[in-house]
Amino acid sequence: MASVHEAHDVRLDRTVAVKIMHAGLSDSDSDHDFADRFVREARAAARLSHPNVVAVYDQGDDDGTVFLAMELVSGHTLRDTIAKESPMPPARALALIEPVLSALAAAHRAGLIHRDVKPENVLISDEQSGGQVKVADFGLAKAISADTQHTATQGVLIGTVSYLAPELVVEGRADARADVYAAGVMLYELLTGEKPHEGETPIAVAYKHVHHDVPPPSALVPGIPPYVDALVARATARDRALRPADAGVLLHQVHRVSHALDRGVRDDPELTLDLAPHLLTRERDDLDSDAALFADQRLPRDHPEPTTTLPVLGAPTTRPVPLPPRIDQRVDQRVDQRPPQAQPSGPPPRHQPPRVGPTGSGPAGRSRRSRRGPVLLVVALVLALAVGGGAFWYGWARYTAAPTVVGESRAVAIAAVEDADLQIAFAEPVYDSDVPEGAVVSADPAGGAQVLPGDVVTVTLSLGKLIVPEVRDLTEDAAQDELMAVQLEVGESIGRYSETVAADSVLGTVPKAGAELSSGDTVQIVVSLGRRPIKVGSWVGKTLEEATAALERRNLVLQTTEAFDAEVPQGTIISQDPAPGSTRFRDEVVSLVVSKGPEMVEVPRVNLFGVEAAEQALRDAGLVPQRSEEDDYYGLGFVVRTDPEAGTSVPKGSTVTIYVV
Repeated sequence: MASVHEAHDVRLDRTVAVKIMHAGLSDSDSDHDFADRFVREARAAARLSHPNVVAVYDQGDDDGTVFLAMELVSGHTLRDTIAKESPMPPARALALIEPVLSALAAAHRAGLIHRDVKPENVLISDEQSGGQVKVADFGLAKAISADTQHTATQGVLIGTVSYLAPELVVEGRADARADVYAAGVMLYELLTGEKPHEGETPIAVAYKHVHHDVPPPSALVPGIPPYVDALVARATARDRALRPADAGVLLHQVHRVSHALDRGVRDDPELTLDLAPHLLTRERDDLDSDAALFADQRLPRDHPEPTTTLPVLGAPTTRPVPLPPRIDQRVDQRVDQRPPQAQPSGPPPRHQPPRVGPTGSGPAGRSRRSRRGPVLLVVALVLALAVGGGAFWYGWARYTAAPTVVGESRAVAIAAVEDADLQIAFAEPVYDSDVPEGAVVSADPAGGAQVLPGDVVTVTLSLGKLIVPEVRDLTEDAAQDELMAVQLEVGESIGRYSETVAADSVLGTVPKAGAELSSGDTVQIVVSLGRRPIKVGSWVGKTLEEATAALERRNLVLQTTEAFDAEVPQGTIISQDPAPGSTRFRDEVVSLVVSKGPEMVEVPRVNLFGVEAAEQALRDAGLVPQRSEEDDYYGLGFVVRTDPEAGTSVPKGSTVTIYVV
């Protein structure tokens, strides 16, 4: 679905990994939905702040190319470790799977499901970086699969087929238990170096996930403790109701198994029984009749070892558990130790008939029955005590109750958990409006739950009320980082013009800074578009009054000059700067040239001037001379009058007629 490149973040000066979606995933109109889903899932994944999750730094769209900027992990994948080290000791396998489950548990608490848990998505940094285990690509499978049909012949199955939970194959639906199943398959692979189900085609492998249990790892690698087999069986149960509810529960069970391994325990029937997912026994109301039948029949020495049934925590059925050898031996001894009967010293009489009592049975029969009754009663009592005591121990006595620490301070929670002989671990803190900062929001297992001494209680502390941070004047990228750092989701940005904040800087948020929200709520960033451009308009040929009123409404400053124009009426705009169609910003100047109308000049007095002198005088005044002879023309060459008369004001350039005699 993507190619990954090493890149440099110039804003924060760091090396990152950029995942670029293949162009084919967002080319068509229908695939715009994919891009939207991808963005939503990327933002959700970015909320995961956990040391074992590959961090998502940023997301963007470059001309239709969707990309993610993520933490760069220099190292290798868990697949490489499996190839080099598997089969590996159980302690090593659990050490590798534990950080994976920790990451998945954080995601499940945040309502996220990975959907594609596999060794290729587990990254392990180089030794110089601490060899840290990190899970990548949260939520991306959901972005692809939202409109995908999960069938064998149409569409695709999201997730590598070797790690698909049966319900994904059959129903196409996933919840946190699908991630648990995939983690269990990975644990099997770490322990054995093999995948539990192989086939010639993906469909064949998927069929086996649905119809075949994952075999115990000890079948391939002898010596693996039974409780490790039981852990794998619980995580990979085909019936998801028998699996741990989420990765946090499985992590708790992994801790119990790790503690047993650390103590060097070769076999722990109690732990094995707790982890075993299946119940293979009869109903409990059959137990008394079975015990009575057992007590009434003398067992031969080669009889199979008797079994009884005990409840298993967290499982809907029970499984057969061998009776302790001491009880078995005691039963046989009590059945065998009947009082010896006196034997006659000589051979019995040849024709001595049996003595028959009133009930038709002889004294010997009465003696056997009288001795057999107490023995059977003792056996029944022993069995009842053994069953009751075992049930009490397995189902109740060995457990302790987890303390209730929700609402308590960190110090009080630590003291309460340690006083209960339990260990405490802290999950990533969360914002909670109802729980004060530093107090406990939740605990897993919850208060009152049955736990074994030494188990881990994972506590989540409150960061207090989630208040929208102030991001004004930051860049949009920096504002996104601030909001995601407090577990808020960033919505679509809003662009607004601002006369005071530079373009691309943040004006604020919706809701505003200081508003109280809940984790995961969406906040929109308001980004400055800079100063609002104002259209100047076209004013040439319009009156000055019209232009003045319009430009003042647009908050532009009007500057005018006047000029004579014989063709443009007075008060009409001759020209403007800037030109029509241009824009200006608020309070900037628009210059207009307004017509004063034609320039008026006075007709000079040229009476008695010679013709040439008169014509020159008129031209000097900006007028156009035109000669005409009087009716009484004598050829003298003198001007006797003008039209218009001398002293009259006329537009400059007007024609003045001179009359000559």
